[in-house]
Amino acid sequence: MATASGKITFDSICGDIRKRNFAPIYLLMGDEAYFIDKITDLLSETVLTEAEKDFNMLTFYGMDSDVNSIISAARRFPMMAEHQLIVVKEAQQLDKFELFDVYAKNPMPSTVLILSYKHGSVDKRKAVVKNIEKAGVVFESKKLYDNQIPGFITGYFRNKGIGIDDKSAQMLTDFVGNDLSKLIPQLQKLEVSLPESSKRITSELIEANVGISKDYNNYELQKAVVQKNILTVNRIVNYFEQNPKDNPMVVTVSVLFNYFSNLLECYWLPQKSEQAVMNALNLRSSFFAQDYMIGLRNYGANKVMEIISLLREYDAKSKGMGNVSVPQGELLRELLYRVMH
Repeated sequence: MATASGKITFDSICGDIRKRNFAPIYLLMGDEAYFIDKITDLLSETVLTEAEKDFNMLTFYGMDSDVNSIISAARRFPMMAEHQLIVVKEAQQLDKFELFDVYAKNPMPSTVLILSYKHGSVDKRKAVVKNIEKAGVVFESKKLYDNQIPGFITGYFRNKGIGIDDKSAQMLTDFVGNDLSKLIPQLQKLEVSLPESSKRITSELIEANVGISKDYNNYELQKAVVQKNILTVNRIVNYFEQNPKDNPMVVTVSVLFNYFSNLLECYWLPQKSEQAVMNALNLRSSFFAQDYMIGLRNYGANKVMEIISLLREYDAKSKGMGNVSVPQGELLRELLYRVMH
């Protein structure tokens, strides 16, 4: 089952479900459980009414079930409803998963079968995957890269009619990272914390409810380093030193490493315009490109290569390699001095 463009995406799957354009089989697999759960929940809310669920919805668990029993249930007709819904949770724990190949060749049109296969994927070269893809939907839910998280945050709030500025989205990304199981609760916390009269997430709201300082965070530190604003860098490092649990050096080094690694790519661009940088680094707005344009002016390519080497060196030191006594605050201060000089 393919979309008009031929590409199956999370949004296209959800769009078809909302239109009640159901596939007979959904194989939802991969390392990111969030998207698998969202599709499963949407199907559970849409395929059947609450009254129809009593007789037409079955849930199996991989550890306690077998494929033949699930197929037998899938071949039944619905009772007083257009469809029946069968949800197989933890399908990765099923023995002989490949037996679904037989059912996939001739699935029941009135059954919607969801195979929730988390923490891994079925080999796409196997016949069972190819036949499920022909009859229904195969979706691989992959972990998002760090540079995709600000867009995810913006989209999450946009779907709820809430706005968020680029700086605030980046603050949350730097603080939480790409683990959606940790990020979503923070977004939900911000959502319920919004004043009734407001529909916009601000850095002040984040500071009050998530615990990230709007002035002293990795985003502001990176910006100050890029601008070579030594006074601001020292103020932020002092704050980090006083609040080490909320500002571990390993996270700061990772943020800076990502920035300077991306900046190094910019030196090889034929044209070093803002648009060229956005295209090369897959940036979603000019807001994020501005720091790279400043970095190109303030740091030469050779210096950037030296900085990347320094970041690796101090990352090792922060983890105790070749350093047994220097506190992390002092290490960070020393690192940033060498970066900016």
